[in-house]
Amino acid sequence: MFERPHSGKQQGERAILVSIRFDNEDYSPDVEEFTELVAAAGVTPSIILTGKRRHPDPAYFVGGGKRLEIEAAVAQGEVDVILFNHSLSPAQSRNLERDLNCRVLDRSEVILDIFAQRARSFEGKLQVELAQLQHLSTRLIRGWTHLERQKGGIGLRGPGETQLETDRRLIGDRIKQIHRRLEKVRKQREQGRRSRQKAELPGISLVGYTNAGKSTLFNRLTEATVYAADQLFATLDPTLRRLDLPNKAPIILADTVGFIQQLPHDLVAAFRATLDETVQAKVLLHVVDASDPERLLRIEQVNEVLLDIGADKVPQILVYNKIDNLEQGKAALERDDEGRIRKVWLSAITGEGIDLLQQALIECVAVHRARHQIRIPLAHARIRARFHALGQVLREEFNEQGDCLMEVEIEERHFAPFKDQVQEYKLTPEITIDTAEHKFT
Repeated sequence: MFERPHSGKQQGERAILVSIRFDNEDYSPDVEEFTELVAAAGVTPSIILTGKRRHPDPAYFVGGGKRLEIEAAVAQGEVDVILFNHSLSPAQSRNLERDLNCRVLDRSEVILDIFAQRARSFEGKLQVELAQLQHLSTRLIRGWTHLERQKGGIGLRGPGETQLETDRRLIGDRIKQIHRRLEKVRKQREQGRRSRQKAELPGISLVGYTNAGKSTLFNRLTEATVYAADQLFATLDPTLRRLDLPNKAPIILADTVGFIQQLPHDLVAAFRATLDETVQAKVLLHVVDASDPERLLRIEQVNEVLLDIGADKVPQILVYNKIDNLEQGKAALERDDEGRIRKVWLSAITGEGIDLLQQALIECVAVHRARHQIRIPLAHARIRARFHALGQVLREEFNEQGDCLMEVEIEERHFAPFKDQVQEYKLTPEITIDTAEHKFT
């Protein structure tokens, strides 16, 4: 009888890929994308089998003819695993493994494996382990078919049931332990978020389909060195950086994990603490691969995940990246009928159009600020520090009495509490030089 080998694929494993299109299914399997997923997991596709059916077979997912085709492919050469571009039920996986005498994994398990390989931070590893255990808890029977309860007889009474109960209890205990640890991490994140809100730093999150170029754009904007590669799920662990826009307005930019169609629900649930950065953001930069012919479908799929995590109400700007891959790709900025920026076309690799995105960010985080020229008496010097923290100081000098003469751009609600402690003061024009005619003005 076939028994599953140790889970966890090794580099160089060979796989048969199976992708079936069903008439009554909304999910449209993308064979090319699944091939990239498999490659990202470190597996070499040896044979790709496709087909079409009215609906999945309840016991085997595929029909008898397709099972024979898969069986012939297994017998044809060395194959370590059969990978389905679909979600299989535990019973379907068990039946296929038993009849084909080969390990069978579905799409969700392939994605979970990639996440397990890529997670680097303590939080990321916990989240992936939680998703794996939650997925495994529904499929324990697959690994213990030789210990199932059988009819009576000496030596055949009940060990399988006991073993399964033990495994379920151990997995349940581990899941509870991970939840407690992630709760601590969530509280730490919430504390950091409250600190940023107290400092009134607006949060901007990069979201989008996997491999759309989010990390490359993040590095271009922040001059960071976040790992970026032309592969699916290059980024798992979120990264936050402070970014000062050209008008000196500070924001917090967050790089997040990429989405994909049929993203396992266990993963979405496990990464909810990480995705809170997206839910709490002031604006989402929805990065799209402009060279992807399926980009409109990708946008819909990302929006579905955003709806699932409760971030569908957060304002979005569509950032069409990779215009360098288009024949006539040009940087551009598009507005709606009300004048609000909705789309930005750019290239994170070349930097073309980055200035347009910065302009869009300035408009998005802009609040009503007024410019004041004031004199702060020496006795109220502490106010100077508050204005530096709350506004943008455009000019500052001191008179002989030690008073601070300041030109500041600040929100009225921040300026109002200090109105009675400062004096409006007309600063003398600064001396500038006209370099064209070399004249002083």
